[in-house]
Amino acid sequence: MAYFVATLLMKDAEKNLEFRPNHLTYLEKLIEQGKVYAKGPFADGSGGMVIYQADSLEEATQLAESDPYVVEGVRHLELKQWNMG
Repeated sequence: MAYFVATLLMKDAEKNLEFRPNHLTYLEKLIEQGKVYAKGPFADGSGGMVIYQADSLEEATQLAESDPYVVEGVRHLELKQWNMG
């Protein structure tokens, strides 16, 4: 199991409000499955971060790209593997 950091930077603040419930529901399901290590918004309102637990970059990419915020073009996704020390 590896950790992957998804940075989700705001692209459309108006759509953000519309799709926030879907985003949170999606993440709650992944938390129940043990696929999310941590999550939360940035204090300055510019977006947020999700740390996924996955077996591969491919799996983490699939999880991150399936987030309603990404699917609906609300936020820009950047995904990197994190070597937690």
